[in-house]
Amino acid sequence: MKDKKKLYLLDIILLIVLVLVDRLTKYLAVMRLKDKNAFNIISGVLEFNYLENRGAAFGMLQNQKYFFIFIALVFLVVMIYVLVKCPYEKKYNKLHILLVFIAAGAIGNLIDRLRFDYVVDFIFFSLINFPIFNVADIYVTVSTGILIILILFVYKDHDFYFLSFKEQKYREL
Repeated sequence: MKDKKKLYLLDIILLIVLVLVDRLTKYLAVMRLKDKNAFNIISGVLEFNYLENRGAAFGMLQNQKYFFIFIALVFLVVMIYVLVKCPYEKKYNKLHILLVFIAAGAIGNLIDRLRFDYVVDFIFFSLINFPIFNVADIYVTVSTGILIILILFVYKDHDFYFLSFKEQKYREL
């Protein structure tokens, strides 16, 4: 049990660091980019461009603050549940890290929605005209993509026995 507490402590420390990095980048975006022209990093490819996003990805569901808050809270509860139920075994370390990254992204954007009614976005890939996003979005998107790959190709059904109400049956396998 002591090792599991240490893992939870590492999860919390990583979560705090990731949220702080997200908050810092958004603070810098507000201070340096708001009401200014876009700042080119790589001309024609990547720029920093301040945006107050009141919707979701690609500008969908504009001005649905309470819906986004509800969804974020549901996801956070599910992630906490999975992390608590997850056995202390090395094969689940990747799962812990990915869920913490997703949680950090959800918390980072949730803080914006609660404080400002919008999310601060500022990273823009102009080469492909990709929607403007932020560091929290990177956490969520990349981690979710990796998690899907792990679920499809690495983890097996019985690796998630801990989520089942029939936990004892799977432990006997």
